[in-house]
This record gives sequence, C-alpha cells and structure tokens, in this order.
Amino acid sequence: MPKKLDGLVGVITGAGSGIGAAIARDLGSAGMRLVLVGRRLEPLSERAAEVEAKGGSAVAVSADMRTYEDADRAIGVALERWGKVDVLIPNAAIADYGPIAQADPALLRDVVETNLIGVMFAVRAALPHMEARRSGHIAIVSSASGRVTYVGEPAYVASKHGTVAFAECLRQEVAATGIRVSLIEPGLVETPLIHVYPEANDLVPGVIALDPDDIARAVRYVLEQPDNVNVFEVLLRPTGQLL
Repeated sequence: MPKKLDGLVGVITGAGSGIGAAIARDLGSAGMRLVLVGRRLEPLSERAAEVEAKGGSAVAVSADMRTYEDADRAIGVALERWGKVDVLIPNAAIADYGPIAQADPALLRDVVETNLIGVMFAVRAALPHMEARRSGHIAIVSSASGRVTYVGEPAYVASKHGTVAFAECLRQEVAATGIRVSLIEPGLVETPLIHVYPEANDLVPGVIALDPDDIARAVRYVLEQPDNVNVFEVLLRPTGQLL
C-alpha cells in the first residue's frame, strides 16, 4: 500500500512556477501541509491559494536559498507552524547558455549558488530536525544534465553534477538514521526555465517536453514508498530525448 502523505509537513523551494508549482498542487491534494519557498512572493501566494482552495494547507515564504539565513528561516516557518519537517524538496534552479569564454561571471556564480549551494543550505537547515526525530524524506530535484555533459550550458551542467554527488553523499550519511534521500532527474520539461534562452532548445531538436505534472508524479511516487524502501534515483526524459 502507498504510504499516506496526509498530514505530513513539506517544504518545497522554487515553488512559484514550473515543476515546483506542480509538486505543490499534487502534494497539497494529497493532504500535505506545505511551505512554498521562492524569491518572489506573488506567485508563491498564488500557488498557496490554489492549494488552500482545494482543501489543502500551504503558506508562502519569500526567501533566497543562496543565503543560509533565508534557508534556515524557511525551515523555521514549518517548525513554528506545524512543529516538524517531514519532507524537503529542494527544487529551485536557474540556467545559463552560451560559450564559456563569453560567459557572464556573475551568472556563472548565480547558477552554481542557486542550483547547488541552495540545495546544500536547504538540507543543512532541515537535516538536524529530521535527525532528531530519526525520520524524514529529502527529495532533490536535479536534472538529466547531472548525468551527461554537452556544450551549451556549462554552469548548469556542472551545478547538476554537483547536486547528484551531494545527494549520494547525503544518502550514505543518513541511511542508518531512517531518513530517505531521493534524486529526481528530469530531462526537458515545459517550464519558464526553458524559455529564458530559447536557443538552448536546439540542444534537443524536435523533442516534445515533459509536463511539470510528470515530474510531480515521480516525486509523489518516491514519497509514497514504504519507509523501508528508498527509491534513490528517478531519471525521466521525453521519449525522443537522447541527451
């Protein structure tokens, strides 16, 4: 039988749009109590209202996961409101595009800090509370780009490879505590991220992108496994995608 999610408390970063928003809607419909985190409050509030309108419970928190203080504050909202964090879903991400020799140094830093350091900070803030209870599930949204290399998105690819390595280190570290770690690795997904640099879609010509709901179902699948089952890695690509 699938594990019941009703009543669990979850924190989702990058929850204002795309994959994060789809995850919020899906887990909210399952009865989870959610803290929706992102840099912009308006879309987060809209997502929280959607969850609440369907009988769920959600609160929006504007936070920049590139800073540990904000990451800790976001986790603190869940603890103050509901007394625990059962599920952490670090999902926030941005991308770069273009030759390394012409890259904006500030963007290179922003991509790595958002995609990798942001995950590390979120985990660092939540993990002590999970360890104290000897339970919890950390489902990190990475990318298929964390398993391959190619020309065009150098900082994004590097950040996602780092995320994969960090997740495996984390899984090994907490395995004996009862905390589960999962890694969700989507290929091309129809989100605002893929429209920031439209020419990047030429890396996967003719591919019909996955829907964010496809990724949300994968997240729910790993969360619903019995506590003795840790699905560590789910790699999803559109059927026609080679990279």
